[in-house]
Amino acid sequence: MNHLSPYSKKMRVLFDHSSPFLLAHGGVESQILKTKSALEAHGVEVDFLRWWDAEQRGDLIHYFNAAPSSYLGLARKIGMPVVMTTLFSTTCNRSNLRLLCQGVLTQLLLQLPGGEGVKRQLIWRTFNECAHNFVGLAAEKYVLEKVYRVSPKKITQVPLGLSEKFLQTGQPARQQNHLISIGTITPCKRNVELAKLARAAEVPILFVGKPYHLEEDYWKQFTNLIDGKFVKYHPHVIQEEEIIKLLKAARGFVLMSSYENWCLSAHEATACGLPLLLPDLKWSRERFENQASYFSGNLKTDIQILKKFHAQATMQKAPQIKLWSWKEAVVPLINVYQSIVQAKV
Repeated sequence: MNHLSPYSKKMRVLFDHSSPFLLAHGGVESQILKTKSALEAHGVEVDFLRWWDAEQRGDLIHYFNAAPSSYLGLARKIGMPVVMTTLFSTTCNRSNLRLLCQGVLTQLLLQLPGGEGVKRQLIWRTFNECAHNFVGLAAEKYVLEKVYRVSPKKITQVPLGLSEKFLQTGQPARQQNHLISIGTITPCKRNVELAKLARAAEVPILFVGKPYHLEEDYWKQFTNLIDGKFVKYHPHVIQEEEIIKLLKAARGFVLMSSYENWCLSAHEATACGLPLLLPDLKWSRERFENQASYFSGNLKTDIQILKKFHAQATMQKAPQIKLWSWKEAVVPLINVYQSIVQAKV
């Protein structure tokens, strides 16, 4: 993981992304900004692609999300390789059988005659058209290989990192009686459902986060459940020191989202020494295996699971898994960047 391929020329990488941070905050924002800082710490020049600057230059574009086929076509015309980091948060948690069926259907539709204009607007081709694909999980790599028929040679797994502050936190104090759940207040995180479960189980949970928009109905549903006893709330926190303080004070970490791919907050909680209660999905099993507790998906059973987890949390250890610093995590990126740039020369 720490090995860098020898390369003398200083690279300039241009970052691009399809959704401005002001429209939707969250884990992708953290991933992009932390990746940029870590690459720069290795001596890689990184700049955000300036759509208005026709004179901007770089060795390659790193696009976070699936770039449109037309975008890749224009980049090829000027000799600019494009690599992509795509989050298959929903897709990678589907059953293997469903993914195989999806792959067969996708290939059949692509092979149908006609409709080329429509096909160019779909993302199905972009994973093969780009220079390389980065994913976080083996489950996401499976999606690229089985659904989109991407060669394993064009796929690299890249973990998400943590800052040194998280990696050096030490043992938690756990002086509070509540569990903690950190994340955007949004339907896919199922904060409302978890809040209702907390009330039913009479287990205190501190929710930390904010909605995308204060006028969302889901946010209003959530705020109506805040009682200060079983459903506690703390506004969104940016400072890492404050997040660490909140995590280390809690008995354990709980998340009941519909889907994730890597889930940075679960790894931050692990670094802070907390046991985890998670949804039983591919991403969570891949990362934490049998070292976490899991919801069942049945309401009555989950009430008992939550009660038991809360009662036993202070006696449980955090998962003993590999955690990367951001500087370690970006090494695979740099090695792929180098091989692509060298191939251009």
